[in-house]
Amino acid sequence: MNIVCLDMEGVLVPEIWIEFSKKTGIPELTRTTRDEPDYDKLMHWRIDILRQHGLGLKEIQDVIASIDPLPGAKEFLDELRKDMQVIIISDTFTQFAMPLMAKLGYPSLFCNSLIVGEDGMIKDFKMRITDSKLSTVKALQSIGFETIASGDSYNDLAMIKASKAGFLFRSTEKIIADNPDLPAYDEFDDLLAAIKAVPDCN
Repeated sequence: MNIVCLDMEGVLVPEIWIEFSKKTGIPELTRTTRDEPDYDKLMHWRIDILRQHGLGLKEIQDVIASIDPLPGAKEFLDELRKDMQVIIISDTFTQFAMPLMAKLGYPSLFCNSLIVGEDGMIKDFKMRITDSKLSTVKALQSIGFETIASGDSYNDLAMIKASKAGFLFRSTEKIIADNPDLPAYDEFDDLLAAIKAVPDCN
């Protein structure tokens, strides 16, 4: 049985940190996993910047409340979920993601959690599991699922390459050029057609 594993930010919703950067005028926060492959390094860097500017979870959540899914994302998910199971596997955090999941019709989401102090400042973060995207794909395969994966960033490549079929979606020119073996799409209709064309081996 096929199960689809999708990245969230950049694929279904805008990049939260980029939107927050626009609202706060802090250009350093535009850096994402498209630019920095080491997620642990990236997040500690972000937390340091937030601390420097006195910004906490509430300020980020206020921005997230104004974010809508990318045009066509909900329709894409709705159509995909008619035919197969879908899990969103993201390196984001529950405190960020739930308002966006409501706007997407509450698909299944595997993500991480933030450690927030009493003052509302983000102190640290807790990853659900090491190499969460690849580990999740391998775990699903171990219980009899064939995975199909899609994402846009460096931290999606392992799960995409480990899957029966994998696709880049709205990725960067560099990532696409560095991975010429991976089909790359920019439109939801094209990605939907590619996923639905993958044979179900069971």
